[in-house]
Amino acid sequence: MAVTHKIGRRKTSVARIYLSEGTGEVTINGRDYKEYFPTEVLQYKITQPFQLTQTQGQYNLKVNVYGGGITGQAEAIRLAISRALVAIAEENKPVLKSEGLLTRDPRMVERKKYGQKKARKRFQFSKR
Repeated sequence: MAVTHKIGRRKTSVARIYLSEGTGEVTINGRDYKEYFPTEVLQYKITQPFQLTQTQGQYNLKVNVYGGGITGQAEAIRLAISRALVAIAEENKPVLKSEGLLTRDPRMVERKKYGQKKARKRFQFSKR
């Protein structure tokens, strides 16, 4: 099997993954994923597509991720893994789609407008 390359995005995070057959090693920016994402919740988000498709320990994963915060990065990686698993085996698609893992979350930070303090907050109004 050749290396499968996919991209996932979330907010301003971009994750490029390289999925190949192996023993289940997950490397993110040259570090182990448990070191890169110290909390259990973020580690679960990374392994969720593998658990749903019963493919834990079957693939090695090399990830380059940048931008955003750690939650956005974890969700970008999850989207890329889900896309790669569908590219490898089409029968994974219904399981991942029903869990909402193939949907790109479009929500972004709203831009700041001129004449205002933030996106929606105004400067203090003085009547007199």
